[in-house]
Amino acid sequence: MTRIRELDALRGFAVGGIMLVNTWQHVPRVPDGPRTGVDWAIDALFQARFYPIFSLLFGIGFVLFLQRAGHWVLLSRLAWLFGFGLLQHTFYEGEVLTDYAFYGALVLLPASFLAGGLPVLILGLGALVWAMREGGGSLFIPGLFLVGMAVMQLRPSGRLLWPGFAVSALATALLTPAWVMTGDWIVYSVAALAGATAYTTGLLLVLRAGWSAPLSAVLEPMGRMALTNYVSGTLVIFLTGPFVASDPTRWSVVLVAAVTVPAQAWASRWWLSNFRYGPLEWIWRCLTWFRWVPNRLESGRDHNRPLPDPGGS
Repeated sequence: MTRIRELDALRGFAVGGIMLVNTWQHVPRVPDGPRTGVDWAIDALFQARFYPIFSLLFGIGFVLFLQRAGHWVLLSRLAWLFGFGLLQHTFYEGEVLTDYAFYGALVLLPASFLAGGLPVLILGLGALVWAMREGGGSLFIPGLFLVGMAVMQLRPSGRLLWPGFAVSALATALLTPAWVMTGDWIVYSVAALAGATAYTTGLLLVLRAGWSAPLSAVLEPMGRMALTNYVSGTLVIFLTGPFVASDPTRWSVVLVAAVTVPAQAWASRWWLSNFRYGPLEWIWRCLTWFRWVPNRLESGRDHNRPLPDPGGS
């Protein structure tokens, strides 16, 4: 099996957006400082829009990896992911790797024994409604995992992309101002999920256009090194925290992300021109299979050829 390059590009897009949102979310404003235009823009357009994409892709990657490796290897993979999360938690309390590993074992592994994608989809949508009623946050992750699993099992037609984009973009355009006026959490949550859907379907439409090769060349390497880029991004947030927290304008949030994401895109492309897997992805793979996995590319190899790794890392 070869990599699904659109999924890599979506993952790269999501991890870049998560860098911006996490920088804003995990570095507090100046005490008693007002909400700035940057705060309003990120809250209305980006907050809670990217981690749903990443979670959806995790559910999709779960199915792909399960088809290749089986339940016991997948359980080992989740256990080591939990370990990565514990290490990351020593310097970044907002890490989600432990949540991903926990909910993957708690929800996705049992759901993999259900027959067909429709029951999984119904279960996932029900979990999303429950999470919305309970306050959202990380509680959305199980439902998004299940919806991603169902999408991979049902394989909906690509002809649904345009209608899906139109409906989700319209919903976002209507619900976001409604949230600004009402401050209602349910309205905000639905707007955020609609926004994530609009970003996903819109990017897929762009990636399927004939002129999208430069964008794919930037996003795919970032997506193939999503774990490395996520962890290194949180390290940047930790190190730049005092600088961002002291800025009353909050433009430093944008500056940190605007420097970090292009640097990660360049580093990912360079690294994958010499190696099969990113640094943390390679360590994760060796630990999962409990054996040494060759990583350096042979000289003269076609670096643009998709590599066998349906699981996303």
